[in-house]
Amino acid sequence: MDFDNGTEFLNKAVIKWAADMEIFFTRSRPYKKNDQATIESKNNHLVRRYGFYYRYDTDEERAVLNRLWHLVNDRLNYLTPTIKPISYGCSRDGHRRRLYDKPQTPLDRLLAAGVLSAAQQTELLTYRNSLNPAAIAHQNADLQAALLRLAKDKTEQLYLAAIPAALPALKAGIRIKSKTTT
Repeated sequence: MDFDNGTEFLNKAVIKWAADMEIFFTRSRPYKKNDQATIESKNNHLVRRYGFYYRYDTDEERAVLNRLWHLVNDRLNYLTPTIKPISYGCSRDGHRRRLYDKPQTPLDRLLAAGVLSAAQQTELLTYRNSLNPAAIAHQNADLQAALLRLAKDKTEQLYLAAIPAALPALKAGIRIKSKTTT
């Protein structure tokens, strides 16, 4: 598991679970403060885009998230083409720029690598052909609406509780000095 330099996710329960599952923790390299850019970009691309910024800590929320991640996995690995950098070249004005291959889905890249048996290829292609992109999009939207409904109020209450009262009490009112006329 990759963690950034914060310890908000490291607690005794997570450490014990990881030890039982023989999962090892990785940290950024010492004195390299910019190592976390890759992790944070993945968080923004996947976790924040599909799961938002809310706090999820109930079994019902976890069940909805598990269903959502299954759909996100199908969409990204079977249906969404990506580009990969293959080399560097020069533009017309002499600036160095990356050159990319043609867009392919991760499944297409895996099939082109030739590392799968014929049975595995058939199984994966059959599964991809059974997917309905429109249905996946509708199910994603429904699950995201459920997540919003479950966690929004709870998260906003935590956020508001953390903000110190910057305004004076409303009951005190505003005092105005009155001018006396004689």
